[in-house]
Amino acid sequence: MKIVVVDNVNPFDNPHGVKAKKLYDSEDCKTIFISLKPKQALKLHTTPVDVFFYTLEGRGNVVIGDEKKEVTRNMLIESPKSIPHLLENTGVGLFNFLVVKLPKTK
Repeated sequence: MKIVVVDNVNPFDNPHGVKAKKLYDSEDCKTIFISLKPKQALKLHTTPVDVFFYTLEGRGNVVIGDEKKEVTRNMLIESPKSIPHLLENTGVGLFNFLVVKLPKTK
């Protein structure tokens, strides 16, 4: 059994300049923990695979294509491959979420 403690994982540099920690990485899946400070956001981007986001804490907006929705804790958001998307913190505390890529980007 392997258990990963988020607090023990070092963040990695990423094009968005945000706190990101790789929690799981296999041939079939990649899972990343992201923590956005207030007013911080991911850059609008696309992925070559389907992605879903699972919100853990805080409040933010998710933009996928031309849709924009407010999200809070314990929500799962699907994001199809090749559609521009971003997440942004609109709250006063941290906005923490998981990014799961299936299959992972090679």
